[in-house]
Amino acid sequence: MKKRVVVTGMGAITPIGNCVEEFWQGLKQGKLGIGEITKFDTTDYKVKIAAEVKDFDAKQYMDAKTARRMSPFSQYAVAATKEALEQAGIDMEQEDAFRVGVSIGSGIGGLQDMEDAHEKLTTKGPNRVKPMLVPMMITNMAAGNVAIAFGLKGKCINVVTACATGANSIGEAYRTIQFGDADVMVAGGTESSITPVGVAGFTALTALTSEENPEKASIPFDKDRSGFVMGEGAGVVVLEELEHAKKRGAKILAEVVGYGTSCDAFHITSPAEDGSGAAQAMRLAVEEAGATPADVDYINAHGTSTHHNDLFETRAIKLALGEAAKDVSINSTKSMVGHLLGAAGGVEFIACVKSIEEDYVHVTLGSKESDEECDLNYTFGEGVHREVDLVLSNSLGFGGHNATLAVRKYK
Repeated sequence: MKKRVVVTGMGAITPIGNCVEEFWQGLKQGKLGIGEITKFDTTDYKVKIAAEVKDFDAKQYMDAKTARRMSPFSQYAVAATKEALEQAGIDMEQEDAFRVGVSIGSGIGGLQDMEDAHEKLTTKGPNRVKPMLVPMMITNMAAGNVAIAFGLKGKCINVVTACATGANSIGEAYRTIQFGDADVMVAGGTESSITPVGVAGFTALTALTSEENPEKASIPFDKDRSGFVMGEGAGVVVLEELEHAKKRGAKILAEVVGYGTSCDAFHITSPAEDGSGAAQAMRLAVEEAGATPADVDYINAHGTSTHHNDLFETRAIKLALGEAAKDVSINSTKSMVGHLLGAAGGVEFIACVKSIEEDYVHVTLGSKESDEECDLNYTFGEGVHREVDLVLSNSLGFGGHNATLAVRKYK
């Protein structure tokens, strides 16, 4: 018998708030987290804007020495985990540490550390590269640092599936608990890649918008969309086996009821044009939830604001849900926080849980007029109050990775 898995804690570091409540209130108020890049000089860059985390002080979450030995993506993960564990009320002195695990991924890792080391290598030689370079730059160190910081000795993994990383990380944590390999999993994604190479690389790929007006930059499903805006941050949740949560009197926020994943096996950056891969992930998640397409109330779309993604994801939703697609509320959190790459699925999962809690679907900010084939309900103009019971969260990554999480009100 598969075990039931519930959400008991959440933590977020985002471009519109450095805790879950600030992030959620920002989504409800239509707060835009996009602005001019401040992390480096963009004079020679076509892309001038990004969605940066603001006013983050790592020393609020750890001592100064520990902070210096972590790349920002690891710092964000530890900070978000601290909030999530505190909300969940997990007391590690009361837990078997080998039954509490971590599944936190990063798509890119410590890119700024790599860039700094390369400059030092070429200007001052190999003996000047700092000793902590490797532990700071490799992607698994977010999970490793979280485990060390909070004494979590169970399964500790780092799933890397590009922009599907956060969703796959939560899905694999869900599976871990379902099959009895852990009682509690800390899961999600983290990223900090607003760096010269990060921005230059995605610009060369023609993935980023060169729009300089923040209000017109990230406009998913809009006919004038022109590319995504790079964001950063972390989204981490505490998943827990239902009976374990009930035994300790935890407040249950929602239940994870399905996880679907697939590969397009089509192209290294473009989704499959007919949406078949993403549709399969959605179908699998709905089937595992014991639901039908008509039961889906809301989809938090991958919705990057690129031409291909938004069009092909729309096709995927129609393919997966059929006639029921027209009745589903769809939105894109990326309209306000940009694309958090490996952290996107974690942060967007948190938005889904808050939508369930408050029966509210936030606006897709800035988007005004969808193009001809993007003809579903993308929540343009303003958010909507409606019953939100069953939700799908979609994440699609370069390489053809598709991941869908199904979460619903706990009954």
